[in-house]
Amino acid sequence: MPPETPLPRPAGHGIRHRARQGIRQGADRVDAATPAERDRAVDALRAFAILGVVLGHWLVTALVADGGALHTASPLRDMPWLAPISWVFQTLAVFFLVGGHVSTRGYTSARARGTTYRQWLTTRLSRLFKPVAALLALWTVAAGALLLTGAEVATVHTLVKLALSPLWFLVVFAALTAATPLLLRLNPLWPLTVVLYVDLFRFGLGGPSWLGWVNLAAGWLVPYTLGAAWTRGELEGRYAGWVLLAGGAVATALLVAFAGYPASMVGVPGAGVSNLNPPTLAAVTFGLAQCGLALLLRDRLRGAMRRPLAWAAVALVNLSAMTVFLWHQTALMATTATGLLAGRLPGLHTRPDGLDWVAARLAWLPVLALALAVCWAAFRHYEHGPRRAGKRPSRVIRVHRGPRTGDTKAVRGA
Repeated sequence: MPPETPLPRPAGHGIRHRARQGIRQGADRVDAATPAERDRAVDALRAFAILGVVLGHWLVTALVADGGALHTASPLRDMPWLAPISWVFQTLAVFFLVGGHVSTRGYTSARARGTTYRQWLTTRLSRLFKPVAALLALWTVAAGALLLTGAEVATVHTLVKLALSPLWFLVVFAALTAATPLLLRLNPLWPLTVVLYVDLFRFGLGGPSWLGWVNLAAGWLVPYTLGAAWTRGELEGRYAGWVLLAGGAVATALLVAFAGYPASMVGVPGAGVSNLNPPTLAAVTFGLAQCGLALLLRDRLRGAMRRPLAWAAVALVNLSAMTVFLWHQTALMATTATGLLAGRLPGLHTRPDGLDWVAARLAWLPVLALALAVCWAAFRHYEHGPRRAGKRPSRVIRVHRGPRTGDTKAVRGA
């Protein structure tokens, strides 16, 4: 019998094949360049925390067009039964857990090498605040331009407030980083006790509302000092993870069910009490549960990160973590403003009061991701420096010590 004629390959097959092959080869290079002692679970937890915040904001923040003005709204106000969304995507406690672990370990290593506190702190904070200058500059110009072209002051205020809202996180994180030498051995129960008494005076005894802002530091100190305990080796066993997960979950459920705390773990416009602004005891106990789950998942994450493609994706997010975090709200607003040229679009400018809005917003997520990618391409060099012609990027991925190693190295170009 004559041999069968091979079927023709569809147009573009070769291009897609080469693209996939290039991605795999790039991922293999990143994987090979990463020292074996690096604790990849740390990077994975940080990446998941950042992406959780981004997706959470995109899902629960709406800019509703009302005449010529924009105002913020949230689907959690009209559909409070969607509160579990905030349980999944409010991941700041995990970020502070990882931040406390990395900062305390880095400071201990720097001190052993003879590095001064000032040198260590300058290095740590420069990565946090270099991208901020670009964000402030762009929104200063944008706000001025909007006001000059006749935009309503309320609309400009709404946009600027949303765009700069990520900065509160950086201020708190920078303050805790600066205080790291004092926090090396602080027991997390101390700041947890402060949060408990602040809420007791504020809600139980009718104390002033401003007292809650004490929890802005004390509340995030809890996961940060848990990170320090991780560095000290006190959280290596699974017992600690289960205690935090179960204890935090039960405490949060009791606070919501019997103490009147909101079920949503993010702020809801118009709500009398926000669990996040400032942090309440319920937000902190919920963060304890998240930290416990994160600790329990470390081994699984280390196994998953042995896959080159998964590790390369996590490494990419970590390289641009601050750029992604700072610009994700701008991406949302840029998409919203551009969409207004076509009228009031469902899921973008309409009131978030039904499942049709949720479905429409889910459909907008790829567009928001594309807008964020444009922001990333335009502003990422503020985080890790411009590329030099003919050379690989000067940015380094700082290696995390594994649980039983004390060495630190650096990998370029990952």
